[in-house]
Amino acid sequence: MPTRLRQVCLVAAKIEPVGSDIAEVMGLNICYRDPNVGRFGLENVLIPIDSVLLEVVAPFKEGTAAGRFVEKTQGRGGYMAILSSDDPRERGRNAETMGVRTAHLIDRAPYLGVQLHPRDCRGAFIEFNHTAGSDNMFGPYPPAGPDWHKAVRKETTQALTAITMESPDPAGLAQHWSKIIGCPVTDGDVPEVRLPNAAIRFVKGAADLMGGLIFKVTDPAAILVRAKAKQLSVNGNTFKLCGVDFELTT
Repeated sequence: MPTRLRQVCLVAAKIEPVGSDIAEVMGLNICYRDPNVGRFGLENVLIPIDSVLLEVVAPFKEGTAAGRFVEKTQGRGGYMAILSSDDPRERGRNAETMGVRTAHLIDRAPYLGVQLHPRDCRGAFIEFNHTAGSDNMFGPYPPAGPDWHKAVRKETTQALTAITMESPDPAGLAQHWSKIIGCPVTDGDVPEVRLPNAAIRFVKGAADLMGGLIFKVTDPAAILVRAKAKQLSVNGNTFKLCGVDFELTT
């Protein structure tokens, strides 16, 4: 099974209204709120976009890693890029040879996840995961609940097509992520690591962070009207929500 984008995680200071705003503005459904994240002092929502899950987590108590992330970044930047792969443990061992530490191991059969340290990844967590017996991207995926695929809506938002990473050294960060993920960097003005279902783009920025998400949508104008109604900052075909730029393309 090729490495694919499985999930993107953002962090909010509070779960609402952010979770509901994303669903309402983008014409999507919340499919699940995972009780398992409570052990980390978090609550969450998961929103399916075709076969990719968009997650928002928020701390409900002091001393969480996500809470420290919000404080450190002042709410700017996404938290985690989560990739499906055949063997997360092997991916973790490969990363360790590069000096990229494993921050957390989630081993709850049939799900296995290896989260790499964001300081070593630079800019965001990278996680590799695999669900045994679920090579179908619309098959069982425990973090999103038993029936997540039933919540998929594509009338308005059809796909999450790219993650945009910012860095003072975008070419260097692209090479670093390329080695961790095991996919080459494409040639061009904007370096990319292309997965079968999405791309990770690397652009100039003041710091290493996940700065934006790019979506394929049917009617950008209608989405931007709803974003303005929520009093979100809109600039061209982009609006800001939960610390990142939501860029709309057709």
